[in-house]
Amino acid sequence: MSAARPSARDWTAEEDLLGFFGPDSVTWRVHADPVYGVGGLRALLLQALHPVAMDGVARNSVFRASPWQRLVRTAEYVDTLTFGTRREAIRAVRRVRGVHRRLGGTEETTGRTYRVDDPDLLLWVHNCEVDSLLDVARRVGVVTPAEADRYVAEQVTAAELIGIDRADVPDSVAALAGYFERLRPELTLTAAGREAWRFLVVPPMPRWVQFLTPARPAWGSLASLAVATLPPWARRMASLPGLTLTDTAATAALRAFRTGMLALPERARHSPIRRAAFERTAGAVEVGA
Repeated sequence: MSAARPSARDWTAEEDLLGFFGPDSVTWRVHADPVYGVGGLRALLLQALHPVAMDGVARNSVFRASPWQRLVRTAEYVDTLTFGTRREAIRAVRRVRGVHRRLGGTEETTGRTYRVDDPDLLLWVHNCEVDSLLDVARRVGVVTPAEADRYVAEQVTAAELIGIDRADVPDSVAALAGYFERLRPELTLTAAGREAWRFLVVPPMPRWVQFLTPARPAWGSLASLAVATLPPWARRMASLPGLTLTDTAATAALRAFRTGMLALPERARHSPIRRAAFERTAGAVEVGA
């Protein structure tokens, strides 16, 4: 199958039904777990530490005007790529790639002129997502060490679909760690990145939402966990006093959060896209969580 231009001719009707990963994949287990939301927020915080990638978000997306809209779109894209049929996933990928082709800019602190779909920027975003979702899943015992490697390898498909050369994508936990070690000298929290962090940690909310609903404390708990589970070097780069825990405490808090979320009805824990996937593939393999 061509990574750049996949076609429905490349797979059977059954493969289309199961999607690119399927209910027996580690990807489904990780992305369906209650701690997925913490991992997603952690990924966005980590992504903001790349000055050029962050400039692309600040300059070309609806982040400033409609930040919640961008978060929803991002979540829907990842859900569709993970749990949708192959046709649905390809349609979502083509929409994103079509938008990316038109966007770019020049980042002031580095002087780099870029396009949003530059392969190294796409790879940064991909690896932040994989590292973050895997980190929280490992902390709560959702995956074994061997399954962690399998998850990273499965996610090479997601990177390839968005336009990254398969040979450039880490396919193991060790390769992923090596990637971040190499990139660290290029990372910094720019003004645009700091603005993104402020929004993600303390997002603007209407007064009635803040005072008449539990949204503010609920989001605060989510943000605290996301920050606390970041790598130590990332927390030092974007120090936020009062929002960090020790690594052991962060893991314990994350497990408590997961326990509370598992007590909620499935309909409250899973998006419509996920629920549709579970129903569509019910006869294939039993999906936990």
